[in-house]
Amino acid sequence: MTQNSETPSSNIRAIAQIFRLAGWISFWIQLVLGVISGIIVLLFAFFSQRAGSPNNNPGTGFGVFLAVCGLVVLGVGMYLAYRYTRIGKQLDSSNPANRPRKLESVQILRLGLWVNLGGILVTLLGAQAIVGTLVARSISPQAVTTQLFDPTRIISGLDMLVVQANTNTISAHFAGLVASLFLLNRITK
Repeated sequence: MTQNSETPSSNIRAIAQIFRLAGWISFWIQLVLGVISGIIVLLFAFFSQRAGSPNNNPGTGFGVFLAVCGLVVLGVGMYLAYRYTRIGKQLDSSNPANRPRKLESVQILRLGLWVNLGGILVTLLGAQAIVGTLVARSISPQAVTTQLFDPTRIISGLDMLVVQANTNTISAHFAGLVASLFLLNRITK
């Protein structure tokens, strides 16, 4: 069976299709989870700035800062997931000069791995800071007696939503990590 040098082989076409599919799945998962987390963090930032708000806790501020950093890193991860779809399109090109080299593709996949691992780390640290603050608020000796009188001791639903936002962001980074590992495995076979 002879192949025209202008058309990509079936193996390259399969890899191109996998790149596009994994890239789009990863992109959309990250986008949906990132938007939900971003909205929750914005709501938290808006409502926690009110004077006398039970969410106005300086200990939570660092955790929210790290959560925002995790969302920024997630934006980079979404760009890389979109870039995977472009690599798939380039691999499917009939002109071999337009196809990226294997080394370039592997470098982009490795960058995706590091970006998503870094995002998971930053977001986990933010989650730990927020949960640590909430636990300290809930188990302090005065918590039982002052929760009725001091609103800063109450753990609100908005506090729990920020924890959920961090969990969503970690899940989004995990989706990007899985896609990068899957594609790296496929391309190095």
